[in-house]
Amino acid sequence: MKILLPVLIAIIFIAGCAKKDTTCNYADSTAVAPAAEIQQLRDSLDSAGISATMHASGFFYKINAAGSGTVVANLCTGIAVTYKGMFFNGKVFDSTQPPQTANFQLGQVIVAWQKGVPLVSKGGDIDLYIPPSLAYGANPVIDPATGNTVIPANSYLIFNVHVVDIQ
Repeated sequence: MKILLPVLIAIIFIAGCAKKDTTCNYADSTAVAPAAEIQQLRDSLDSAGISATMHASGFFYKINAAGSGTVVANLCTGIAVTYKGMFFNGKVFDSTQPPQTANFQLGQVIVAWQKGVPLVSKGGDIDLYIPPSLAYGANPVIDPATGNTVIPANSYLIFNVHVVDIQ
């Protein structure tokens, strides 16, 4: 008991002095898609008859609804979204199932989302047309449960993102 009491006091003291780390460790990306990727993406949009605006980093976007109110402050901002991700052939590779939302800090997602989602406010809806270098690049996305490739390397992607909430 004589040994246990000092150990218990030390644990309480250390736990009481420990501070929760609330710093943001995400760095804003300066990535820019190569000209060849931008041109291929532009050609795909043109052939599909899609009119979209090019972001300085090289993805294209179309704001369907600007939203109102709360905006994304930085990469540590928590957001709740519904989304659908697909290839240019229309095949859906991932989506949320209503009424569920995906919840995360903006810095946890691909560069095109980090740059594109802040273009709308809470309640906003945006389509993102993304070249490989601003998504997963040469790295395929593998389903850990099955080992199957969900998104092949160097894929051009389309996401429709609806911002449900911004914390």
